[in-house]
Amino acid sequence: MKTRTTKRTQRREPLNRGRVLEAAIKLADQGGIESLSMRKLGQELGVEAMAVYYHFASKDEVLDGIVDLVFSEIDLPAPDADWKSAMRQRAISVREVLSRHRWAIGLMESRTKPGPANLRHHDAVIGGLRAAGFDIAMAAHAYSLLDSYIYGFALTKMNLPFDTSQEITEVAQGMLQPFVLDAYPNLLEMLTEHVMKPGYDYVDEFEYGLDVILDGFERVRDTA
Repeated sequence: MKTRTTKRTQRREPLNRGRVLEAAIKLADQGGIESLSMRKLGQELGVEAMAVYYHFASKDEVLDGIVDLVFSEIDLPAPDADWKSAMRQRAISVREVLSRHRWAIGLMESRTKPGPANLRHHDAVIGGLRAAGFDIAMAAHAYSLLDSYIYGFALTKMNLPFDTSQEITEVAQGMLQPFVLDAYPNLLEMLTEHVMKPGYDYVDEFEYGLDVILDGFERVRDTA
């Protein structure tokens, strides 16, 4: 007597914009933005590239979408917090998000068709500065300087040849070894008396510089 066997078929989750963007961020995080293409997106999702084009007309639309997702991960300035604390937390949040999505540094302010999270973020930062007593011109100055500092620091950190304290010591020793010990006394002092000390973390430099910027803008605002 023959027994009838049935194959179990797995129902594939329907493709939608959210799934496409999640796959796009995954590819970008793993291989950089140059690894992202409509064909590779299709492969990641297990579909043909044309299925991706059904939801996004071009790769540029995908980039707009994933940049907006990155903005959605950043803490917005709390409306009821002290403005310096709010701007400080927002800056730290941006740096932390960029450390997770290293490909995003060059794209965050480049989109000509920003999404709602992008616009909401910019509006909240401007609103926080205005509520703190900055006129619109000073708010623009503060926003520009803060973002230049945040993105610049994130880019510098990304390209440093070390991460841990042990790696810092190894890199510093390798830098100075070929030269006469006292050929660069100021650099040697900074490395040995500060950078190579136990517990040093380059990220601490970010918060120090951030506080200097915020304190400076507070003085300018109060003077004005």
